[in-house]
Amino acid sequence: MNLKQLVKSVEDEVIELRRYFHQHPEVSGEEFETSKKIQEKLHQAGIPFKTGFAATGVLGIIQGEKPGGTVALRADIDALPIQEENDHSYQSKHANKMHACGHDAHTAMLYGVGKVLNQLKSELAGTVLLVFQPAEENAPIGGSQQMMDDGVFREFKPDVIYGQHVWPDLPSGAVGVLPKEMMGASDRFKITIKGSGGHASMPHQANDAIIIAGNMITQLQTIVSRNTDPLDSAVVTIGRIDGGYRYNVVADKVILEGTVRTFKKEVKNMVKERFSSIVEGVEKSFTAKIEFDYLDGYPATVNTPKWAEQVKESAHKILGEDSTPIVSPSLGGEDFSRFLQQYPGAFYWLGASVSDTSQQYPLHDSRFKLNEEALIKGVELMVQLAVDTLKKIEKEEPGLHESY
Repeated sequence: MNLKQLVKSVEDEVIELRRYFHQHPEVSGEEFETSKKIQEKLHQAGIPFKTGFAATGVLGIIQGEKPGGTVALRADIDALPIQEENDHSYQSKHANKMHACGHDAHTAMLYGVGKVLNQLKSELAGTVLLVFQPAEENAPIGGSQQMMDDGVFREFKPDVIYGQHVWPDLPSGAVGVLPKEMMGASDRFKITIKGSGGHASMPHQANDAIIIAGNMITQLQTIVSRNTDPLDSAVVTIGRIDGGYRYNVVADKVILEGTVRTFKKEVKNMVKERFSSIVEGVEKSFTAKIEFDYLDGYPATVNTPKWAEQVKESAHKILGEDSTPIVSPSLGGEDFSRFLQQYPGAFYWLGASVSDTSQQYPLHDSRFKLNEEALIKGVELMVQLAVDTLKKIEKEEPGLHESY
């Protein structure tokens, strides 16, 4: 049975497993039943695995019968605290929990990849690691660093690591990959402005926290418009404002929360420094007390050019020469970035838009759907990518991995 036939043989099981995970979503830090299901499926497939990484993480291990390099493949397994609004037969059975980012598909596809590769062990020169990672949505902590801290790669160190993410902006069968920045750094901030309250008719007796907040918001937007090179990328978004009591009361406290997105480290540092100076300046000019918390989140997801090119080559083999359209990077944050800080590799998008694109909702939307036809393509691509990468490692560094 050739590779394509092996992949086809797991298609129904992958779709069924994806629907199971979709019906039983678990948010970051609570993926206990998800982890048990993954372990159960790996056991049934005869794939050795280890646990104890970031509480619910699982590492599947497929050792080829020939010596060689080590390739890690990662899938995130957590859901989001969102109430699903779809009406398909396998919608979430848990209130305010939904796989609205496609992690159910990632997990099911990686299992399918593992099942296929395990049947190809006699042909594999090296080791393939199946990394089932929890807490990807738990920014800025995440699960990738916790898995590494817990020794997920202590025994087998990856030569290359890949991550795959379904992407509703691309049609099924398309693959988006870039040689460098793929996803942005995602920082968070919280500003607590403390003025003094009073009667709305006598504002001179108070220090209006809402007026201070308005000034703060205006100045913060100048970081992008007047401090960032127009050829670079940066976003400062205030996503939440909380303050005030009623129409005739001067507010004594306002809380602002938001996010900062960048690609380049130097731009991130500039934004952070400018942010701090604006907060200090507003605090002095309004004689208020302002508490400022800036949380460094996931770093930018930066691909290794060599392995990003390998994604393209493998995609062209099985999906065609037109399968890798030109794409622009996203400022969305991704915990896979921390793996790429330690190991060479690439993160890429798997097109998964539904056939009726008028019904396509974005990631993190309560109505998000994906095209299940993309699942088998994702399995085949990741299998081909693992095989091709092991062959490339052996070709470029023969004899380097003669023993485990």
